[in-house]
Amino acid sequence: MTGVIIVLPKLDDAKKLKSLLGRNGFSVLGVCATGGQAIALADGLNDGVVICGYKLADMLYLQLCEDLPPGFELLVLASGQVISSGMVRNDLMCLTMPFKIHDLLGTLDMMIHGIERRRRKQRSRPRERNEEEDKLIKEAKELLMARNHMSEQEAHRYIQKCSMDSGTNMAETAQMALAMMRQE
Repeated sequence: MTGVIIVLPKLDDAKKLKSLLGRNGFSVLGVCATGGQAIALADGLNDGVVICGYKLADMLYLQLCEDLPPGFELLVLASGQVISSGMVRNDLMCLTMPFKIHDLLGTLDMMIHGIERRRRKQRSRPRERNEEEDKLIKEAKELLMARNHMSEQEAHRYIQKCSMDSGTNMAETAQMALAMMRQE
């Protein structure tokens, strides 16, 4: 589950917001009073949502946004005057203070679903091989073609099938096949 970090200048406000979000099923990873604390907390994580005020004790929201690790999204809570004056970047989510609880919950839910959708998409994308792995696979295919009189396509399919059967990637399978064929 994607977590939330709350960073507000008044720690009591952050704790109240944590309680509200917890009662509504959100996972709050921590509450902070400074941007530095939020960045330190986020550094060990892959992604999440940071809810913050416009102005923190040690920085503005913009510096926090720039210093957060990739994969984190920012939800800025600011006054209507600050938002309408263009002081909050257009590409960031923001809610006007005071906010309605259902607006906060809906916005947060939408942001978390977006992060989780990107995470699933990232996982489903195949990992690209490096040059060394491609070289191993090519060498194993050439050896299979020479010894077993296979076509390039047949050798590729053979390595691919062995890879799926053993639960290893193609480069590892090619390496094992090379080691076995060289022993003979």
